[in-house]
Formats: sequence, structure tokens, C-alpha cells
Amino acid sequence: MGQLAKVENVKSILDSSKGTQIKERLNEILGKKTPGFVSSMINVSNSPTLKECEPMTVISSAVVAATLDLPIDPNIGFAYVVPYNCKDKKTGKWIKKAQFQLGYRGYVQLALRTSQYKNINVVEVYRGQLKSWNPLTEELQFDFDNKESDEVIGYAGFFRLTNGFEKVVYWKKEDVLNHAKKYSKTFGSGPWKDDFDSMAKKTVLKDMIKKWGILSIEMQTGIKADQAVIKEGIVNKNSGLDENIDYVDNPQGAKDVDFEEIKEEIKQEANKEVIDIEETAPVENQNNKEKNKVVESEIVSKENEDNPY
Repeated sequence: MGQLAKVENVKSILDSSKGTQIKERLNEILGKKTPGFVSSMINVSNSPTLKECEPMTVISSAVVAATLDLPIDPNIGFAYVVPYNCKDKKTGKWIKKAQFQLGYRGYVQLALRTSQYKNINVVEVYRGQLKSWNPLTEELQFDFDNKESDEVIGYAGFFRLTNGFEKVVYWKKEDVLNHAKKYSKTFGSGPWKDDFDSMAKKTVLKDMIKKWGILSIEMQTGIKADQAVIKEGIVNKNSGLDENIDYVDNPQGAKDVDFEEIKEEIKQEANKEVIDIEETAPVENQNNKEKNKVVESEIVSKENEDNPY
């Protein structure tokens, strides 16, 4: 009787000769933090849903998180590895792959590393708290003490740059739901199912940063990789992100995003007064300081081709 073929999983791959290459790649990125990250990767891969995914897509997604120096523990909410059903182009069969997703805390962390944000936050708005919202003037009035129930009716985002420029946005919960249903095929599962408010806040925060924020190269990398299946070529030493991205929610994805100089409004409206920054020191990537070079830009997406949130 012939022996059954051994089913590969993340741990078996990491214990193989291929795993040696992967660990070397992680060591180049993370240094002394590599063993802890590998343990976290194995723990995450043991979840019932990710066990069914192609193991190399789990590993590749984790490698992207490593390049951003973000943990993949879902309890922390910085970055997620999420299962996704897709049809194999060659066989026509449905298979499961892992998708990389940034959490809203991950976006906050990447923003703080630029040292250009004095304040950045996004919060739930409960029934009774909202007094008025003017989308033209961006005047948002709250009464936080007037919370009538635990029902969330919307989400408010805000940032203030160190030069004084501010941006305020407000999304009704219905707006977030409609956006997620339209653009995310993983809506109804994964983080959208388990932690809807966090994903909603991520949607609001990401849209605000993309349109109005200051972006480092590292933040641009995060936006490109968000919501993508990462090909296994990413584990190779000289392989870049662009050629290893497969957008499962929107094939056009972030490759159609044009990076331009941030709107003149920031320069015109910015408060030139020197502002003292009181915030946690940004985490510096020890292997590539170039990632935190700041690119002042607005991301302009083509109509109906927004990178899904």
C-alpha cells in the first residue's frame, strides 16, 4: 500500500530547506526579533481557517508584515493574515489563500513613525453623541456625555500634522457597510466579522490618510500590500513588492494609484507656529531607515478603482 503524501503546513515548510531561506530573509529584516516572529507566524497559521489556506501565502503575508515591523497577532490589531476563497485559474477549482490586511492600529503606528503627525485618531460615534456634521467646512460637533445607547451610528477620524494642518472626516455606519460590501470580498468573514468596529475605523482612517496625509515610503508599502495575496517570491532576497502582489478584491488595486505632491492647501493653511510634540517615540526600522523618508503626497485613485479597505 502506497504512503499518503504528507500535507504541507507552515511549520513543516519552516522546518524544511525552503524554511532556511525564509528564516534568513526574516533575519535580514528583523534581526534578533526573528525567533519571536516565527513563533507568532506558526501560532497564527494554526487557526482553523488559516490551516486550510495554501501555507506559502500565509508565510508571504507574514513576510510583508515583517518588512513593516508590525506584529501579526490578531489580538493586537496591527496586521492580519486573513483566509480568502478564490478560483484557481488553471484548474477552475476553489482554493483558499491567505490575504494580508493592515489594521487601523497598524496605520496609526506607521503614521507615528514619520514624526509628522502630532495627533491622529479615529473613534466610534454612539447614538445621541453627534450634534452636527458639515462635510463642506468639516465642522463636527459632539456631545460625548449624551450617549443614549451602545449603538454605533458612525466613525470620526482626525489628524493634526506638526505644521498645524488638520483634517476631520465623518462616515455614517451605513457608508462603511456599503463601501465594504462593494469593495471587499472578505466582508462578512475574518476581521470584518470578528471585529467590525476596528475594520470600520481602519476604512475611515485609511481613506483620510490616503487623501490628505503625509506618507512615508513605508506607509506607501503598507497601502500597496493591504488587502492583497502576496506571492511567495517576496521571500527572495532581491524581490520587490510590486511584482509579488495579487489584488483579490480589486485587480487594479494600488498599482493604479498616482502619488502626487500633497495639495497646496496644506502649505496655505498650515499653522507655521512651532508645536511641541508629545507622543511615543516612533519605532525605527533598524535595517532600512529609507522606509521612513517622508513623501508629502495625495493619493488620487481612479473612479471606482479605490484600493479596498
